[in-house]
Amino acid sequence: MDRSQTTPGAVEWQQSAGSAGVLRFTGDWTLPHFSRLEAQLDAIKPRLPETPDVDFNDVGRIDTAGAGLIAVALGPKCLQWLAEHDCDVPQELRGLLDTVSEAVAEIYAHRPPPPRNFGFTDLLADIGASVIHVGQLGATLLAFIGLTLETFVRTCWRPRRWRITSLVAHMEQTGLHAVPIVALLSFLIGAVIAFLGATALRQYGATVFTVDLVSYAFLRELGVLLTAIILAGRTSSAFTAQIGSMKVGEEIDAMRTMGLDPMELLVLPRVQALVIVTPLLTFLSMLAGLVGGGLVCWFALDITPSMFISVFQNDTPLRYLWLGLAKAPIFAFLIAVIGCLEGFKVRGSAQSVGERTTSSVVQSIFLVIVVDALAALFFMEMNW
Repeated sequence: MDRSQTTPGAVEWQQSAGSAGVLRFTGDWTLPHFSRLEAQLDAIKPRLPETPDVDFNDVGRIDTAGAGLIAVALGPKCLQWLAEHDCDVPQELRGLLDTVSEAVAEIYAHRPPPPRNFGFTDLLADIGASVIHVGQLGATLLAFIGLTLETFVRTCWRPRRWRITSLVAHMEQTGLHAVPIVALLSFLIGAVIAFLGATALRQYGATVFTVDLVSYAFLRELGVLLTAIILAGRTSSAFTAQIGSMKVGEEIDAMRTMGLDPMELLVLPRVQALVIVTPLLTFLSMLAGLVGGGLVCWFALDITPSMFISVFQNDTPLRYLWLGLAKAPIFAFLIAVIGCLEGFKVRGSAQSVGERTTSSVVQSIFLVIVVDALAALFFMEMNW
């Protein structure tokens, strides 16, 4: 390599009959000639095979800018092979080419994937991946439900294993502290339903049936559904954050090291507490909704409280109350199990805690609404 030569660099693709062709580099491949060399390579690149033969014998001076252009044109794998195996590469270039090829290969490895062309095939692939993910979530949830039930059966016959203090503490946290928000929201929703019913029924002269609308809605559906949604947003997220924080702090690993069962210490008291307090909160929600609807009927429709109670007693079957309360323990169990399961899925960072908390709320609300819809269809078919 003649260092006294100052010829500007050039690249030429020489192809003759009977040969695959040679990519010949000549002159100085340095930064001052970068733009012109880049234009030459862009013009030649579409005609190059995947692994062209290369001739570096006439190259003068070369710096990292020129070596980078060559690396981008040939690709990091081809340049790496040339630097290691091609005997025609001058010895003085081998170190530079080797270093640049490694750097370019690392850049390629960390380069973000190109944007996908979302066509019909990609849409089907995304739908399939989503279905597989949902199936995996369902299988994991069923397995965790089985583990929870197994732990309950194993400990219910051993009173010494009961965690009464933890159970009472979680009942206070999930039940007593949730009373104000459950009562207030149910009261307001009851008032809104009464307003809407009165507006729709006034034109038919049947405003008295607003009482039936409010009572049917809250006893059968809204009382338990509102309570479950509030607990999904309030309690399920709290369970996930608590267990997730313990997972990040390696407290659960410490429990297992000491021979303690995290299912027995962490999951079971939370599930039992929520199953116990949810029917009570549901009953409170029903009462608050009826009070809100009754006040609207009193002040807007001139239906006195005594008349409201009389119509309520005569037109509302008692089974509506039991149907609403029967769904409460099921919703509570699902909410508590999902919250605890997502907490155990946390993987060592605050970001993971936030992601799993969001996931637990979304899954809980979604599953509660799905189960409620299935229960409504079942009750309708059974004429309950």
